[in-house]
Amino acid sequence: MTVAQAVVEYLSQQYTVDTVGGVEYRERLIPGTFGIFGHGNVAGVGQALKQYQQQDPTLMPYYQGRNEQAQVHQAVGYARHTRRRQTFAISTSIGPGSSNLLTGAALATTNRLPVLLLPSDTFATRAADPVLQQLEQPYAYDLTVNDAFRPLSKFFDRVNRPEQLFSAFHHGLRVLTDPAETGAVTISLPQDVQAEAFDVPAEFLAEREWRIRRPDADDEDIARAAAAIKAAKRPLIIAGGGVLYAYANDELAKLAELTGIPVGNTQAGVGVLPWDHQFSLGAIGSTGTTAANAIAAEADLIIGIGTRYEDFTTASRTAFQNPDVRFVNINVAPIDAYKHGTTLPIVADARKALVKLNAALGGYRVGADLEQKIAAEKKRWNATVEEAFDTRYTPLPAQNEIIGATNRAMDARDVVICAAGSLPGDLHKMWRVRDPFGYHVEYAYSCMGYEIPGGLGVKRAAIAEAASTTAAGGSGDPVRDVVVMVGDGSYLMMHTELVTAVAERIKLIVVLIQNHGYASIGSLSESLGSQRFGTQYRALNEGQHSFDEGETLPVDLALNAESLGVKVIRIEPGEKVIAELEQAIRDAKAAPENSGPILIHVESDPLLDAPSSESWWDVPVSQVSELDSTKQAFQTYTDHKNRQRKLLG
Repeated sequence: MTVAQAVVEYLSQQYTVDTVGGVEYRERLIPGTFGIFGHGNVAGVGQALKQYQQQDPTLMPYYQGRNEQAQVHQAVGYARHTRRRQTFAISTSIGPGSSNLLTGAALATTNRLPVLLLPSDTFATRAADPVLQQLEQPYAYDLTVNDAFRPLSKFFDRVNRPEQLFSAFHHGLRVLTDPAETGAVTISLPQDVQAEAFDVPAEFLAEREWRIRRPDADDEDIARAAAAIKAAKRPLIIAGGGVLYAYANDELAKLAELTGIPVGNTQAGVGVLPWDHQFSLGAIGSTGTTAANAIAAEADLIIGIGTRYEDFTTASRTAFQNPDVRFVNINVAPIDAYKHGTTLPIVADARKALVKLNAALGGYRVGADLEQKIAAEKKRWNATVEEAFDTRYTPLPAQNEIIGATNRAMDARDVVICAAGSLPGDLHKMWRVRDPFGYHVEYAYSCMGYEIPGGLGVKRAAIAEAASTTAAGGSGDPVRDVVVMVGDGSYLMMHTELVTAVAERIKLIVVLIQNHGYASIGSLSESLGSQRFGTQYRALNEGQHSFDEGETLPVDLALNAESLGVKVIRIEPGEKVIAELEQAIRDAKAAPENSGPILIHVESDPLLDAPSSESWWDVPVSQVSELDSTKQAFQTYTDHKNRQRKLLG
């Protein structure tokens, strides 16, 4: 076999095995391969995929894409929805085909989500040297473009000889299926090696199972954590994505209901509890609710579960103002368990740790005063959201109204997708989630352009989810609708995967909010004294060489989507925008599953902000300036900076 043929057949035989709550799951680790072909992989992986497609189309299905980075985003979306049990492999050509994966690799690793990258490389033999698209460095001739993946990947290897295939893929898949170490796994395949033939051992091509590691918590660690919780007067749980990946929702709910400890959630942790759960405070931090942030400010013990404590979560280390605050951190990844200098780390699977912690906390409950404050703060925030959703601006609505309309029109099991701009923060604080799978916002890397390809990956997973339920003899739940919310800035970054959805007739619903610029950074720029510089889509004023005050660009993104073969629903400005938007979403949901993508185009007023989180995010301001606006912003920055803490506890 050739090396490429061996790779494809090997990947078709890999399975993840996972046990949760006594139930065992077995699924294909790599259900398919994405690829854009060039001279680096067309005769290698491309030939292998074509050969197996003719012999057995189910062995390794091939999926087409329009951009290499977008293919990574699809794989990441799929991996997130399958709770890291499955992901895709991605084959590229050399040079720009490979380097186009770099942003996707960084996104996957930052989010702790698995993806298998198979970038092609230049000739291992150097028989034709230098080849087209080869990077040459005079100080290191063995350096190639693919070495750029080393700092972005959780595992990197280069197969320069066929015999290296065995160890490269064995260790690569070990990392891919490790809940603590997962991320981008990059195995570089030189173009000549891909086509080289060798004798492949039968055992390499045999079925292999990768059991997902779910380490238990140490009893002594649980006892110390339970003692700290029992001694606390105002404890607070911060739940992150690790709760969802460990399927620990029920144990978290049990902990909150038994003890009365409130729960705030990170971006990745939205869905750990329904939005209206008695002890759910909603989002926490810079994009959080006033309820979560009010409780956090006074908390004397933070119980972090499955969170990596991003600066948005801690409000850049200003969220926790109690001078005696301590941290109990439960995380499968040691790097996260030990954050903030905690002396109470628990390196374990979140579900297994919570089972033990619930048993150890029998009889403990927070004071009535804290429970009363939780109820009062939730009531205050819910009223704030209702007002934001229900206030009607004309002719252009606020983004808050659009979010409210979308939320109302979607079913509980539907999934909202977002990644960058002002939308993620507004969704985090206001979206009313009702299902653990109902919210998917990529905010670890907050990558503009993720939304449409990431949403397509989630939709693929939702289709597979429904099919597997039916195949297992279940009730055959309908396929979840996936609704992408995206601004015009992110749409222009990477909308090309709409063509992929058209080609495969995948029903992806896209709500495109047109505000003629970068609304999020525009607002941030204004708060930092930079007067929304360079954030509006305007014609060039040649005299000042400025894009800030010219005419609005005559760009028609609805027409752009139509030209790609997408069905488009235009919502015209006016008094009925919100009612028409809700109906458009319901109409899109009613469309058949194989009807292809549907885009709903709506304009908004970018100057109408979401309700305040009464929180802060550390973005430095120029210490000296000739602009009065910057001078004022620096004084505000200094005041917040004085509240920043080291949080060693």
